[in-house]
Amino acid sequence: MARVALVTGGTRGIGAGISRALMAQGRTVVASYAGNDEAASAFAAETGCKVYKFDAADFEACKAAVAKIEAEVGPIEILVNNAGITRDGTIKRMSREMWDAVIDTNLGSCYNLCKLVWDGMSGRKFGRIVNIGSINGQAGQYGQVNYAAAKSGIHGFTKALAQEGARGGITVNAIAPGYIDTDMVRAVPPDVLEKIVAKIPVGRLGTVDDIARGVAFLTADDATFVTGSTLSINGGQHMY
Repeated sequence: MARVALVTGGTRGIGAGISRALMAQGRTVVASYAGNDEAASAFAAETGCKVYKFDAADFEACKAAVAKIEAEVGPIEILVNNAGITRDGTIKRMSREMWDAVIDTNLGSCYNLCKLVWDGMSGRKFGRIVNIGSINGQAGQYGQVNYAAAKSGIHGFTKALAQEGARGGITVNAIAPGYIDTDMVRAVPPDVLEKIVAKIPVGRLGTVDDIARGVAFLTADDATFVTGSTLSINGGQHMY
């Protein structure tokens, strides 16, 4: 039986690319989304992927969704924590609500979903978890203290949780994308985007497929010796 993979934020952008890549790998993919019904319906119709609407920042909503997915589709053996939002602003202009929204969605969702699938993965002695971080969680970014903090937190969360799962067949890794050609990046003013691309050694934005290939590698059944790692996919923009 094909392993069930849950991709949060999996109907658009990077998440949609990841969902498609895992389906091509033979996984039974379930994609979650928070609000864009039109995009989710179009994605489901195009791919045949099952979609579920819930707020990944809300623990009780996640609990109900995981129970429903496992009852309707099967046990979740692969989890990709991709859900994320931005609420940018300098610290002077950033409200507590802007801070909380980004921390709860980008970092809190990792806790929520990992917590809810962990016992099942432990019992089956198999699990693959990939958390999507960011180059801005590694290098920082002006006007994004909330986003950078959340993404940096993902990298620490990944390293700690990997140690808990290592002997039980569960691998936990992160991917730190650079600037990827998505709707969010396309919204950047052209002159600013030109300056960003100029700083990328390979000379282009990344694609969703660049990230999806990394996820497919880290979630493979035989990827048993890679855990606690952060795979930077950024065109050489940030190396360390």
